[in-house]
Amino acid sequence: MKKYIPNALTLLNLLCGSIAVVFVVNDDFIVASAMVFLGIFFDFFDGFAARKLNLQSDLGIQLDSLADMVTSGLVPGLTMYKLLNTAYLSWGNLNIMPFLGLAITLASAYRLAKFNIDEDQQTYFKGLPTPANTLLIMSLPLILEFQNNDIIHNIILNQWVLIAVTLLSCWLLNSNIKLFALKFKDYSFKANATRYIFILLCIVLLITLKFIAIPLIISLYITMSVLDRLTSK
Repeated sequence: MKKYIPNALTLLNLLCGSIAVVFVVNDDFIVASAMVFLGIFFDFFDGFAARKLNLQSDLGIQLDSLADMVTSGLVPGLTMYKLLNTAYLSWGNLNIMPFLGLAITLASAYRLAKFNIDEDQQTYFKGLPTPANTLLIMSLPLILEFQNNDIIHNIILNQWVLIAVTLLSCWLLNSNIKLFALKFKDYSFKANATRYIFILLCIVLLITLKFIAIPLIISLYITMSVLDRLTSK
C-alpha cells in the first residue's frame, strides 16, 4: 500500500492546481491561492515521502512535473493574465498585452523540462523553482485583497510593473543562478546555517508583514543563495 503514497500526494497536488485554475478564471484569488498553497504542500511532501520510503521512480519524476505544470505553471500564468487585464481595462477589450502573462506558463514548462534532464540539481536549484515563483505571483492579488492602499494599488496594478515582474519571473525561472534547496542531510546548525537563518527570517517577515513579506522572502532567498555561494568559494 505504501508504494502508492508518493504518487497519491502528487495527484493531490495536481487536483489542487486544477481547482485553483477554476477559481482564478472566476476571479476568486483567495480560494485559488489557498489551493495553490495546499498543492505546494503536497508537492513538497511527495518527494519527502518518496525519499523516506525509498520509492523514487521515473514515473514519479514525470508525474511530479506534470502536476507542477498546472499548480506552478498554468495558475501563475493565468493570475498574471488577470492582473494585466485589470491594469489594461482602460485600453479597450481588444488589447492583447494581458496575454503576456502566459509567458510565465511557458517559462515554467521550459524550466520543469530542463530540471527533469539535469542530474546536477540534487542539493541545489539552478534558477528559481516553480513553486517559489508561483508564491511570488499569487502574493500580488492577496496583497491587493488584504493589505491594499492607494500606493500598493497603484504599484501592483501598474501595467509596466506587471510587465517587469512577468519578464523577471521568466528570466529567474531559467537563469543559471544556483539557489540552495531546503533539503537537510542532517539537522546540525553548522551544516545548515543558511537554511535555518532563512527559515527564521521567513517566519519573522510573515508575522510582521503578512503577504507583503512573500516578495521580500523571494528576494531574500536569491540574495542569501548568492552570498552562500560566494562565501563557500
